[in-house]
Amino acid sequence: MNGLPDRTYAVYLGLDVGKEHHHACALDPAGKRLHDKTLPQDEQRIRDLLTDLSVHGDVLVVVDQPASIGALPVAVARSMNIQVAYLPGLAMRRIADLHPGNAKTDARDAYVIADAARTLPHALRRVDVGDDALADLEVIVGFDDDLAAETTRVTNRVHGLLTQIHPALERAIGGSLHHPAVLELLSRFGGPSGLRTAGRRRLLAVAKPRAPRKYQAFVDAIMTALDEQTVTVPGTRAADLVLPKLADQLAGLLAPRAEAATQVEEMLDAHPLAQVLTSMPGVGVRTGARILLEVGDASSFATPGHLAAYAGLAPVTRRSGTSIRGEHPSRSGNKNLKRAFFLAAFAALKDPASRAYYDRKRAEGKRHNAALICLARRRCDVLYAMLRDGTTYQPGRPVTPIAA
Repeated sequence: MNGLPDRTYAVYLGLDVGKEHHHACALDPAGKRLHDKTLPQDEQRIRDLLTDLSVHGDVLVVVDQPASIGALPVAVARSMNIQVAYLPGLAMRRIADLHPGNAKTDARDAYVIADAARTLPHALRRVDVGDDALADLEVIVGFDDDLAAETTRVTNRVHGLLTQIHPALERAIGGSLHHPAVLELLSRFGGPSGLRTAGRRRLLAVAKPRAPRKYQAFVDAIMTALDEQTVTVPGTRAADLVLPKLADQLAGLLAPRAEAATQVEEMLDAHPLAQVLTSMPGVGVRTGARILLEVGDASSFATPGHLAAYAGLAPVTRRSGTSIRGEHPSRSGNKNLKRAFFLAAFAALKDPASRAYYDRKRAEGKRHNAALICLARRRCDVLYAMLRDGTTYQPGRPVTPIAA
C-alpha cells in the first residue's frame, strides 16, 4: 500500500484537517462509524481521541493534508506509533464523486477519507513528514516558491511599464532586469527621463562597482535605446516615480531568494538521494528539492508509468467507440512535480542526448512545449530507475523498469 504495511486495521480514522478544528470520522473494517465529531487543533484532544480508538485495535490515521495545518495530528499519531497516510486531493475528489450527495462539508470529506482508506488502500500515499530533514526542506522550499511568485509578478510589472513608455529601453535592459547594476540604475534614476538626465558619466559611475566587466555594455545599450525614441509617451513622468520603487522591491526579493537557495542546497546535500537527483542534467538545487519532496525515493510508485501519471506527464488517450481522437497531454497530476520535471527538461536542452531527443520530436511535427513534455516523460523513466537503484545518472544507460 505505497509504503504502508499491507494489512487490515481495526480503525480507519479520516481527518479533514482545518486551521482551528478538524473533522474526525472513524470507521471499522465493516464501515460502521465509531466516531464522527469535530476535533480541535489541540495536541491533548487529538491524543485522547487516538487513545480511545486504540481500544478497538490498530488504528490507521489518514489526512488530506499531511503538512501545514495537518502537521500536528500527523506528529501526534507518529509519536504514539500509530500508522499515518494521506489521500491526495485529486484522488479524494474522484472518490467523493462515487458517494451519494453533492454537499461539500467537513463531515462528508472526513467520511470519504476514512472510507477510501478502508476500501481503496492503493489510493493512499505514505507520509514522510517524520523525516525532519524533509520537513525542514518543505518549509524553505515553500518560502522560496512564494518569493519566486512575487519576483515574477514584480518583474512582469517592470517589463510591462517599460514596454508601455519606452519599448527600446525595455529591449535593451529587459533581459538583465535581475542584474544588480541594472536594478541600481533604475533605483537611482528611474525611467527614461531620469536616465537621460543623469547622463553617461553618472550611469557609468553607478554601474561600474556592480558590473566591473559589463558596465560599459549596459550603459551603451541604455544610451543607444534612449536615442531611438524622441517622443515622450504619456505616463513617462509617473513611471520615473514608480520604477525606482519597483526596482527596490525586486532587489529586496532577489536577496532572500539567494539566501533560500543556499539553505535549500545545504539541506538537500544532507539527504542521501541528493547526489542521485542532481547528477541528472537539468536538475538543479530547486528542482531537485521539489522532486525529492514530491517523490521521495519513488518507492510509493510501482512503475515509472505510475510516477509519470502522478506527475501529469502520461498522455491521455481519448476515444469514442471506433472513433480514435488521439492522445492529449494530461491536465491532471501533481502540478508542482509536473512543473519541476518541465523546467528540468528545459534546462537539460544543453545536454547533447536530451537535445537530440527534443530535436527528434520537433522533427516529428511537435511544438516546443509538446516536445518538452515528451522529453520530461522520457527523463521521468530514467529518474525513476536512478532513485530505485540509488545510482547516479549515466548517459546512454538503458531503462529497465520493474513490471507492474
